[in-house]
Amino acid sequence: MKFAEPLESQRLSFLLENAASREDHKWKAYTPKKPPPGCQDTDISPVQRDEAVCWLIDLHDTTRLYPETLSLAISILDRFLATVKARPKYLRCIAIACYFLAAKTNEEDERVPLLRDLASSSGCGCSPSEILRMERIVLDKLNWDLHSPTPLEFLHIFHALVLSCKSQLLVGLLGCNLSQHLCMLTRQLHSCLADSTLLQGLSRGSMLALALITLDLENICPDWLALTIHLLRKAQIDSSELIRCRELVSRRLSTKEASLPPNNTVYIYRPSRPSPSLAPGPCDQEGEPNIRLRSLVEEMEVDEFYDGIKRLYNEENWGAPEGAAVTAEGQGFGGGDVLPTRQEVNNSPCPPLQPVSLT
Repeated sequence: MKFAEPLESQRLSFLLENAASREDHKWKAYTPKKPPPGCQDTDISPVQRDEAVCWLIDLHDTTRLYPETLSLAISILDRFLATVKARPKYLRCIAIACYFLAAKTNEEDERVPLLRDLASSSGCGCSPSEILRMERIVLDKLNWDLHSPTPLEFLHIFHALVLSCKSQLLVGLLGCNLSQHLCMLTRQLHSCLADSTLLQGLSRGSMLALALITLDLENICPDWLALTIHLLRKAQIDSSELIRCRELVSRRLSTKEASLPPNNTVYIYRPSRPSPSLAPGPCDQEGEPNIRLRSLVEEMEVDEFYDGIKRLYNEENWGAPEGAAVTAEGQGFGGGDVLPTRQEVNNSPCPPLQPVSLT
C-alpha cells in the first residue's frame, strides 16, 4: 500500500528527519552506575528515579503547564543523571530544578511560575536559592544545551503523519476529537516515561512514541499494519525493535490500568418512603416477602389517592342521601341540590365532602 506525498507530508518527513538526527546525539536513558569497590556512596536507584518522575507528573497536574514542559523536564533529568553521579538526598532538588528550566524554555514569560511559589507548592524541601544553585549545576553539566528532542515531539510528528494519510477515517473511528485523542496518548507516554526499566531497553525515545501510536492504531484502524509499515520507513526503525518495544509498552499500560480504581461505578439513588409499622413475619429475613408487602402497601396508597380524586370530581356512581334521586349525571333532586356521599366506608386520607344546601 503506497501513500501519497503531499506538501504537508513532505514537511512532516523533514521534521522527523531533523528530530531523529538530533536524537542520535542527545538521547540518553538513565542507567544506574555501579559504585567502585570500597565506596560507601550510593547512586540514585531506578526506583528512586521513577518516584521522582511520578512526583513531577503530579506537580505538573497542579501547575497546568504545557505537556511539552513535563516531557522536557524528564529529558533534562535523565540526561543529567546519565552524566553525573548524584546522591538520593539531592534528587528532589535536581528534579524541581529541571522542571523550572523546562518551564523557562517552553512556556511564555507570563506563564512561568515564580520560583518561591513553585518551591513552596511543590513541597520539594528546598529553598529558592538552593534550586537556583542546582539549576546552574545542571546547565553546566549539559553545556547549556536543553533543546533535545523528546518522545512527545516524535509523538506529535507520528500523529500528524497518520492524520495526513487517514484523517477522515480516523475521525470517524476515534469516538472523540483529535485533540482529545492526542491528549490521551500524551498521558500514556508520560506514564511510560516513569518506568526506567522500559526506557533502558530502548535505543532511542522515538521508538517509544511509535510503539504507543501503533498500539492505538491496532485497536481502532482496520489497516493499522500498512500505517505501521509506513511509519517504520519514515522513522527508519527496525521492525524487531518496534515489536519488542510494543510488548514492553503494552505490559506497562495494562499494569497501569489494572492499578487504577474503576471509573464506571453507577450510583442508584433510592429515596426513602414512609411505610407503616408492620409486625415482622417469619420470612422477613429473606427480603422478598418484605418487598412484596411494601409494593402492596404502595398500591393501596395509590388507590386511596385516586379514590379521593374521583370523589372530588364526582366520577363514580355515588350513593345519594335519603329523599334524593340520583340521575345519570350524578345530580340529586327532591331534597335540594346536594353533593352525594359514598355509602361504603371512607378510607381516603382526604376529609369527607359535606353536603351544601343552595339558597
